[in-house]
Amino acid sequence: MKKIILAFSILILTSVSVTAQQSTKPNVLFIAIDDLKPILGCYGNTIIKTPNIDRLAKMGTIFMGNYVQQAVCGPTRASLMTGRRPDYTKVWDLKTKMRDVNPDILSLPQYFSSQGYSTQGIGKVYDVRCVDKDIDKPSWSVPYYKTDKKYYPAAFGEPALERYQLKETKELVAKYYKEAIIDGKTKAEANDFVGTKIKPSIENADVPDNAYTDGANVLQARDILAQLSKTNQPFFFAVGIAKPHLPFVAPKKYWDLYKREDMPLAEFQEQSINPVKVAYHNSGELRGYTDIPPLTSFTDQKPYGITLPEDKQKELIHGYYAAISYTDALVGKLLNTLDSLGLTKNTIVVLWGDHGWHLGDHNLWCKHSNFEEATRAPLIIAAPGIASSITNSQTEHIDIFPTLCELTGLSIPAILDGKSLVPLMKNPSSKVKEFSVSQYPRSSDGVETDRQGYAEAKVMGYSIRNKNYRYTVWMTNGYRSTQPYDEKLLLGTELYDYKKDPFEKVNVVDQRAYKMVSAEMKSQMLQFFKSQLR
Repeated sequence: MKKIILAFSILILTSVSVTAQQSTKPNVLFIAIDDLKPILGCYGNTIIKTPNIDRLAKMGTIFMGNYVQQAVCGPTRASLMTGRRPDYTKVWDLKTKMRDVNPDILSLPQYFSSQGYSTQGIGKVYDVRCVDKDIDKPSWSVPYYKTDKKYYPAAFGEPALERYQLKETKELVAKYYKEAIIDGKTKAEANDFVGTKIKPSIENADVPDNAYTDGANVLQARDILAQLSKTNQPFFFAVGIAKPHLPFVAPKKYWDLYKREDMPLAEFQEQSINPVKVAYHNSGELRGYTDIPPLTSFTDQKPYGITLPEDKQKELIHGYYAAISYTDALVGKLLNTLDSLGLTKNTIVVLWGDHGWHLGDHNLWCKHSNFEEATRAPLIIAAPGIASSITNSQTEHIDIFPTLCELTGLSIPAILDGKSLVPLMKNPSSKVKEFSVSQYPRSSDGVETDRQGYAEAKVMGYSIRNKNYRYTVWMTNGYRSTQPYDEKLLLGTELYDYKKDPFEKVNVVDQRAYKMVSAEMKSQMLQFFKSQLR
């Protein structure tokens, strides 16, 4: 009997010990921001107003040389959330569902859930087009949150088309929607029809933050955090913010932070000398907004990108900046909530943009390329007990998964393609990799005609970026890095020297002065391809 009592006592003590250990594990607040390029105060931009993200940066590590795996929402998020490259996830477009092609793939929140974490999410974390209706059901320990309508202000209600609050826009949306329904269209068809009639690229409305879905979601996220703070279970809470994605809508007070005349136009709006034409696109995403075609109809167009009048360029850039400041205010509300709940000292905060964004450089708008403005994206990680720092070392989005594992004391799954960035957080001058890798699929003529991406694309561009250079090869015939490299499939090659040519004005791959650099980076590319063979 004494032995039984002793064994029972040990069991109770062990259970108490495990519970206490779990309660001291760090939480994770995972902030995903759509289309956010690194034009932030903490990244050196002197015009933008981002006091809250800058505040987070002072608490953590700023990764200056961070790059995405594919500069479009669905693929980059699938890659980041699984720590695997696109040629493994097989998500190269905006219609392939990740688990349809890779049912056993392991996601970051799914792994944390298996390790005792409560994993919850709201807003745009995955791209909804690339996951199931439950926003990747295996990832979440509770059902993914939808926006609760009670968080919208009663005086305004929900935004029209999930985007717009101006009265005149909402009236036109209602008018066209009614016409479509009377005409016998389904609700989905009616929404598509409305988008062809009224879908402005910007909106400046005098409304409160929660009049838009991002603001309502953050109010709801604050309440979710309050609930999570009352449990002993560590949490992984993902909050997705859709701005500054098009359309550039934000409450008026954020537009008022800037003067239109101060908005910086892209310095170089041409193709590079010695271009690979397939590297460019026609900015098809922006062309889908109803105020754009009238502008292009009387503006001489180049055979690539989209040429806009300067006043429209400045308006779009103004809107992008306003949307970033709006997003920054929402980040501030999340950080303030951590403080007020006493969670900050035991919570890792990760903030990332899913890719960069062209603002007229190379005559391009949106993302969808292997150029610097599309592939470089912000990453900030603040972890308790690690001093703030700035590192210029090469990092990638696939590194976030293993980094969070090490920061939380979890084993790093051997299957991951990324590397932990904790060594850089502790010693910012160190290095964990020689280069970052991005890729982008393209139709054979380089013209983007379908926003849904290129599931059947026969051309893929692979780009490696080190401290000073970017080397890109464009491969034909459906080549993927999981196949043996075949030189006969090479369509074109690019090399840019960012030390001398930060705007990518000249493709120097064939210049004699860069012969050794080209040879070295080609060798690195071939080594990368070889490492991907399965």
